[in-house]
Amino acid sequence: MPKLSLENVRHSFSVDTPPKTVHAVGPISFALEEGEFVAIVGPSGCGKSTLLRLAAGLLEADEGAIRFTGERIDGPSPRRGMVFQQPALFPWLDVTGNVAFGSRFRSLGPAASRDLTSNLITAVGLDGFEHFYPTALSGGMQQRAALARTLAGGPELLLLDEPFGALDQQTRAQMQAWLAGLLGDRGITALLVTHDIEEAVFLADRVLVMSGRPGRLRAAFDIGLPADRRQRVRTGPEFVARKAEILAALES
Repeated sequence: MPKLSLENVRHSFSVDTPPKTVHAVGPISFALEEGEFVAIVGPSGCGKSTLLRLAAGLLEADEGAIRFTGERIDGPSPRRGMVFQQPALFPWLDVTGNVAFGSRFRSLGPAASRDLTSNLITAVGLDGFEHFYPTALSGGMQQRAALARTLAGGPELLLLDEPFGALDQQTRAQMQAWLAGLLGDRGITALLVTHDIEEAVFLADRVLVMSGRPGRLRAAFDIGLPADRRQRVRTGPEFVARKAEILAALES
């Protein structure tokens, strides 16, 4: 049974100026297997982020079926955690408070919640910054805290909406390598939306290419590089070849 499946999904939305209905995405079908990391690339406005919100239960599909572990999605759930491009941390809480907030979805006692929070702060490399507030953190550190908060909810599926899009190139590459190690160690299923083909090839087991709006599945690529993403060499011939294939599909 797939971890997540979309079957002939369509979604539209209404705009007021001028009044009209915009067909955003679909029909589209694909599935994620347990432990798989899938990335979605496509032109701006093709419905990539809409797909994530549908999978998160933040939007309801007009047609088709979206299932998580075989059951139809009927709303948000901590089992499906979402990380946005902007960290959206609570400014009145420090790192510990923000991360601990995520654990409220789980039936944990105070001691277990404190241990989980501490372990996640260590896992995302924020030891020593436990009592820093978001305004005192760099963009990369804020995103680490936001991811730790999401992981504190115990998600089985991680939905990533360009989480490193606002970072500079060097920090972005560092965060990609860090995320690759973190998720690889935890075996979490993940669906990533990105405009960065290199990011998709570095992180994903499989890359889906979408058409322009209304977004449909144009092509799918099995990356076929080392399962340990930290061993993927961005300048290696196989890596470069995968990037070229995906770019050609986008430009066709």
